[in-house]
Amino acid sequence: MYDYLIVGAGLFGSVFAHEMTAHGRKCLVVDRRAHIGGNCFTEQIEGINVHRYGAHILHTSDEAVWKYVNQFAQFNNFINSPVAIYNGELYNLPFNMNTFSRMWGIKTPAEARSIIDSQIRELNIHEPKNLEEQALLLVGTDIYEKLVKGYTEKQWGRACAELPPFLIKRLPLRFTFDNNYFTDRWQGIPQGGYTQIFEKLLKGCDILLGTDYSQVKDSVHAEKTIYTGQIDLFFDYCFGSLEYRSLRFEDELIDCENWQGNAVVNYTDHYAAYTRIIEHKHFEFGAQPKTIITREYPVQWEKNCEPYYPVNDERNNLLYMKYKKLAAERSDVFFCGRLGEYKYYNMDQIIRQALDLAKSIE
Repeated sequence: MYDYLIVGAGLFGSVFAHEMTAHGRKCLVVDRRAHIGGNCFTEQIEGINVHRYGAHILHTSDEAVWKYVNQFAQFNNFINSPVAIYNGELYNLPFNMNTFSRMWGIKTPAEARSIIDSQIRELNIHEPKNLEEQALLLVGTDIYEKLVKGYTEKQWGRACAELPPFLIKRLPLRFTFDNNYFTDRWQGIPQGGYTQIFEKLLKGCDILLGTDYSQVKDSVHAEKTIYTGQIDLFFDYCFGSLEYRSLRFEDELIDCENWQGNAVVNYTDHYAAYTRIIEHKHFEFGAQPKTIITREYPVQWEKNCEPYYPVNDERNNLLYMKYKKLAAERSDVFFCGRLGEYKYYNMDQIIRQALDLAKSIE
């Protein structure tokens, strides 16, 4: 008999399991993958910690969360400063004075503001009807065409003119020469990768890997279930399937010390089918003789694919509300995380939510 059956050995499940175990509760953690760590899983290849499911950079302004994770690993001082390539042209991200100077040959914030404001006025958009118009209203024509349109269409698998405007609430323009992508107080990568953190978080828990929830839900007896999987799958798609986006990762070991010179390079044109290339060693300032890159391809989700993030358009949000109402009737199950709540969360938000839930039911 367990106090908690925790479905998913990712961030939410592992943090919650750790807190409950520390308070004397008995937890069983199950995950259908063959490893712990969820999408944060890292494995070492050629001395390089490879982020198996894409780049995961912890950034937060929540001091308690930052102190919490630093109990389990020492974080380095990595600053996320991606670059973008459009038709062979290279631009700094986020959109800042380095970007504007490269695009228009200008030097001052006033010049950049003047160009952007002029482009937005010429568009004469007042009420954006779709994502394309929303983005144009925020950043003007040049930035949209070169750095937003292609990347977004690859990411979502639809034309920007067919996507709802609320998918892009803001596109920050920074009129400083600062390539730091995040504005949070703390950010970094754990030295030695993320997997070590999950090994420590799950110490003292029973763990079943390569095990789907459906295999244990009738045989394992637990007082409560923490479910971080797809909420629609939990209810056997009784209202129909929610929509997700999936990803495919293509790794390559290259016999050179430094291949692209940056951890993350986005490809914002349509010539490259992938959205970005990650060179993992740069997350930890590696000097290994070889390097590993990963090309990241967005994929249309199907029921046999791994869901990575929800498609929160009007249809799906209305469908989710039906499942949420059904979930409210299950007092023995907590639906948590990106898939359980059908909402995109950053890593620090997931950690905070897991800590708060654990504290509320200690």
